[in-house]
Amino acid sequence: MKQIFLFTLIFFLPIIAICQIDIQKPFHDCGFAGSITIFDYNQNRWVLNDSTDSELEEVPASTFKIINLLIALETGVIKDENDMVKWVGTIDTAVYGYRPSTYKDMTVKEAFEVSAGWVFIELAKKVGKERYLEYLRACDYGNKEVSDEADFWNFGPLLISPKNQVNFLINAYESNLPFSKRNLAILKRVMVTEKTDDYTIYSKTGWGKRNGKDIGWWVGYVERNKNIYFFATRIVKNQNDKSKNFQACRIEITKQILKGLGFIE
Repeated sequence: MKQIFLFTLIFFLPIIAICQIDIQKPFHDCGFAGSITIFDYNQNRWVLNDSTDSELEEVPASTFKIINLLIALETGVIKDENDMVKWVGTIDTAVYGYRPSTYKDMTVKEAFEVSAGWVFIELAKKVGKERYLEYLRACDYGNKEVSDEADFWNFGPLLISPKNQVNFLINAYESNLPFSKRNLAILKRVMVTEKTDDYTIYSKTGWGKRNGKDIGWWVGYVERNKNIYFFATRIVKNQNDKSKNFQACRIEITKQILKGLGFIE
């Protein structure tokens, strides 16, 4: 069930905020279908524009790097975010696109920041299917399905919903996951995307493909004024739609809504 305005969802907000916010407008302006799922930590309150889509599972794509980094750390595949991974020499550009700036030796931190998928595929080969299954089940992450292929998050079978993405981030923030506090602290350092005098955003983007659709994500959280606002935005388009703003809209939509709610400036 879709709600056009936030009135039915965040009725505890000041009346002025309820009247001014149309949570669907940023999606309409960008021209893509999708949803945003937000959790206001201090108020213990969910903000949704589409409660059905919030529960719908899709490929996590590069947002999987969040838990992937933790698993690689916890299993000892890497010591920390500064571990260097050697360039493999070749990549299937038909599948992963042509990104020559990422075709080099790089640290795990840099690979996370520029979303160099090949680095995390190499780490996945060392983690192995059984250990992934163990951690996905322990973390209640998505549908917990893993294939024999090293990359099971960009095209399936692993799927996750926006609400599950947010719940995972909440559990990570509260240290309610089977990862050490050291490794959770490393993840937090790596996830810093934007830092101002007023707030800090920790996040990861993702862009996957399944069933003829492009799946675009931006997930993370905002720290501001001793509160945390967790979010998961997901937009979808047909793969034959070559709109150039798809990548940027994941972030633009989220920021517009967060600003409208007063969660960022």
